[in-house]
This record gives sequence, structure tokens and C-alpha cells, in this order.
Amino acid sequence: MRRAFLFAAVLVALAFAMATSIPITGDDIASEEKLWDLYERWQSHHGVSRSVDEKRIRFDIFKENAQYVFASNKKAKPYKLSLNKFGDMAREEFKRTYAGTRIRRRSTLRGSASLKGCFLQERHQCNSYRRLEAEGCRHRYQRPRQMRKLLGLLDRGFGGGINQIRTNELISLSEQQLVDCDTNTNKGCDGGRSVNDEDALLRAVANQPVSVAIEASGQDFQFYSEGVFTGSCGTELDHGVAIVGYGTSEDGMKYWIVKNSWGPEWGEEGYVRMQRGISAREGLCGIAMEASYPLKTSPNPVQKKLHL
Repeated sequence: MRRAFLFAAVLVALAFAMATSIPITGDDIASEEKLWDLYERWQSHHGVSRSVDEKRIRFDIFKENAQYVFASNKKAKPYKLSLNKFGDMAREEFKRTYAGTRIRRRSTLRGSASLKGCFLQERHQCNSYRRLEAEGCRHRYQRPRQMRKLLGLLDRGFGGGINQIRTNELISLSEQQLVDCDTNTNKGCDGGRSVNDEDALLRAVANQPVSVAIEASGQDFQFYSEGVFTGSCGTELDHGVAIVGYGTSEDGMKYWIVKNSWGPEWGEEGYVRMQRGISAREGLCGIAMEASYPLKTSPNPVQKKLHL
């Protein structure tokens, strides 16, 4: 049943990905004229308007990106790229706009440290597949404002998520409420309790959504469309995302289910499946280097009724 649900969810995501990008063939990049036609179709598909002068400049960028996407998709990789809404953005422009934050390292709990007591109750074992959003923990995830206090902003959503798990009540918390609630044990101003290897991360994600930082400025990540991402990336953390689950592909590759903030037209309806369990301690793209999650150890306060 669980495998059937996973397969159906992937099919829906792939269908959405196809609807939000335009197909690209070898014929589309065979000549300047055909590339120009492809660019105009891309503009129409994504509702992008450019001035005549800007269009000429961006066409050269689009041409390189289209050729890169086509060449990458011909290779035997477990993921595919597409000409998404970032199709005529140069890599440096994309990095400045969507992945331009240098994230400060924080003190962490090492994987060898026990996580006992970090959760109100250890309800879940690390099974082969779990998606927390399918269990009532879904909340709207918006792109933070230029990533100010990046990890604190990410934990804003997860404060509501952990509250849903612990009390069955989904609430929305402000950044200030999270920072004010605790400044000692859980380092409220720094985003909460942290872990920094994939084993510890898996134990955390088995219980609740977890905010993480990754290096997301690579070209493959920019144009990611579907599949399990195994692309080349480093550990220069520059973007915050949310791990909301994990699973294993039909061919046995383990992955994280990661929710991004670039809109549903990117990736698998706004999500990316990232390879899990690699040999490097820090995880793919540094995903385990700055993982952070909020704690919930007390009941919600009783709302007082106003008597008029």
C-alpha cells in the first residue's frame, strides 16, 4: 500500500513537471533560428516578457542553458533537467537571486550523541518511506525575504509542524514568537536543536520536518525537473530548504524528500528528491551540515474567551 502511494505520488509529480516545462529535442537546438523559436515558445509558456534589447542579450544565455539541459538529459542519470522558469538566467544571476546567502555554521549535536529526550515521544522508527506532509503536517512554505535570519525563518514553519504532530493542532507562528520562546536549551535565536550527519538526520526526520541548508547554486540544481538528484555540488551552503520525508526508489536508491521555496513550477511540484546515505558525512550538497528542528515539550496554552 505504501509503495503504491509513493508510486502514485511520483507519477502526479512527473505529470506536473511535464506540464510546467517545455520539451526539448535535438532539432530544437540544431540552428540559431530553431533556438530562437524555442526561446519564444519558452517565453510564452512561462509568461516571460522581455524588451527587445534584453531579449537579444538573454537569448545567448538561454541558448547555452538549452544546450546544457539537452546534453545532460542524454546521459544516464537518475534525474532529469528542464527549461524551467530560470531558462534565460545566467548561473551567477541565479545564484545572487535564489541562492545568494552564506550560512553561518552553528554548534551542533554530533551523530554519536544520543537524541533521546530531544522529542516528546519517539513515535516512529526509520522505515523505508515516510512523508510527514501526508500525515497532516503540511503548511504553506514561502520563499523567505532575502533569507534574513535564514534558519530562524525556516523553523517558523516547522514550529507549526511539530505542534501539529504533538498536539494535532496546526498553528502558524511568527519568527519573533519562536525566538522569544527559548534562548537557552534550544538556542532559539539560532534556529533550534541541530544535527550534522545523515544518521542523526534520519532519526530527526522520522519524527518531524527538519530545516536544512544546502549548496543550491549549481546548474543542475537550477534546472532540476524530476528523479533522484545526484548532481555535482559542494558544501558552500547558500540556500535553506525543508526535509519533509524520505524514501527509496524502485532501483534501491535512498533519497530525502525536500521541499524548496522556488514555486511549484520548479522540480517535482516544488520538491526535489535528493540522494540519501552517501559516503560523505556532510551529505549531498551539505544537507546534513546545518540541519535544525524545533522541540515541543509542553501543551498549547488555553485560549481565553473574551466576555463582552
